[in-house]
Amino acid sequence: MSSSPRFPYAFIPPLSEFTAFCRQRRAVQLVYVVIFLVLTNTIYQIMENTPPDDPDTETTTEANQVYKSFEADIDQHFTNYYKNIFNTLKYDGFVTWDSKILAIGAKFHTYTVALRDAGLGNSLSTKRNVDLPFGNDTFDVVYSTHTGFDCSEKQAVFAKELERTVKPDGFLVIHTEADDLYSLNSLLDLFESFRLVRTREIEVIFWSIPEIREVVMKKQLGYRRRRDVVGNCSVPAFKMELIRKMEDLVLEEPVKRSPRKIKYLTSIVDIDFKTRYVYIDVGAKSYGSSIGSWFKKTYPKQNKKFEIFAIEGNQKFHEEYKSRKKVTLLPFEAWVRNESLFFEINRDPSPKNEEKGKGMGRVQSAQTSTTFVNAMNKIQGFDFAAWVKSSFTEKDFVVVKMDVEGAEFDLIKKMVETGAVCLVDEMFVECHYNRWKRSMKYQKRYKDCLELFSSLRDTGIFVHQWRL
Repeated sequence: MSSSPRFPYAFIPPLSEFTAFCRQRRAVQLVYVVIFLVLTNTIYQIMENTPPDDPDTETTTEANQVYKSFEADIDQHFTNYYKNIFNTLKYDGFVTWDSKILAIGAKFHTYTVALRDAGLGNSLSTKRNVDLPFGNDTFDVVYSTHTGFDCSEKQAVFAKELERTVKPDGFLVIHTEADDLYSLNSLLDLFESFRLVRTREIEVIFWSIPEIREVVMKKQLGYRRRRDVVGNCSVPAFKMELIRKMEDLVLEEPVKRSPRKIKYLTSIVDIDFKTRYVYIDVGAKSYGSSIGSWFKKTYPKQNKKFEIFAIEGNQKFHEEYKSRKKVTLLPFEAWVRNESLFFEINRDPSPKNEEKGKGMGRVQSAQTSTTFVNAMNKIQGFDFAAWVKSSFTEKDFVVVKMDVEGAEFDLIKKMVETGAVCLVDEMFVECHYNRWKRSMKYQKRYKDCLELFSSLRDTGIFVHQWRL
């Protein structure tokens, strides 16, 4: 009896150093592969053990032939696909017959045959999608299929490797499943010394995805994609299109607080190509106030691991954060500069508010609060905008929730002036105002809050009204 046929391994690339999304997708594919393998192997065993009709005829291994034919068809599909890709790149002038090429992300045999058939013999291929064992400025063209760059667990590190190995004036060609302009711009941000040459969509007929986006970039010494962020943000058209997809602002002052359906940015775009994922809770209060009760449970994170920063000046809550190992506490009050502040305490907070970490009041500069010393606690404020600018870049995905008892007007003004707001991808701001004109605790009116939110959206900031 002949041995069982070998299953085509083209469908099962190694899972090490793959993103969670790619691992999940390959796990689903593996389930289908196992089902197919069991069924076909059963058929094979039946056919092998069934006596032939003609005793003089040797038992045929039709199942084995089906296996081989199936594997050959798959290999040929892949080979033809990549051959067409390389021929198009050659026709468009990005590749020449003597170009030194590195192809990343597919089976070696598939790439080798495709490159040879396209007349491009000076080439190498690898499945590695983090560290590349090649010297600086080695290749005229580096090509990565969608299972290469998309599925790298360390895309920022891999981007540096790709940038390092491409020669000056050489080309980097990346195929990606990213299908929105936000993720495309996030991808481009990873390659600081590359200029975008073109993008195009390629139809795919034998994968579980309808189309692939091809991105072609050219390495140019001295070119820098991004500039230092100062003042007003640039507002590309794709950002304004995203803002138009947001939930509408509530134009009339709500009679009572009610939950709203929020359209999160991460429910609209792919955030795969960011280097870090950060959540900053400004005015965090207790862990359960919003980190545990909302961000951890509700905010759609696309399987990303977020760094969490809790900014809370009230010492009452500091002890709790010592046991929260995955939360970094900044035990200060977010402010417009580094200085001592006075934190007003409501004189009679209810037990319910105490339990939820509420009942706290406004912050004021020590220089303007000397007449209220008996009613306030002294705390340290820090320049929040400066901290944001020194800690994060446009390559990071940053979410900010702000509940600072009226100080949001000062904080956001400073963030806009310094450009720190440009580094924030999504904001949730609770605007404090003189609700229903019943209290003079806050001087602002609801219309001031609307102006604040509208101006932020006009600046290209994906901002939501938090807890109306």
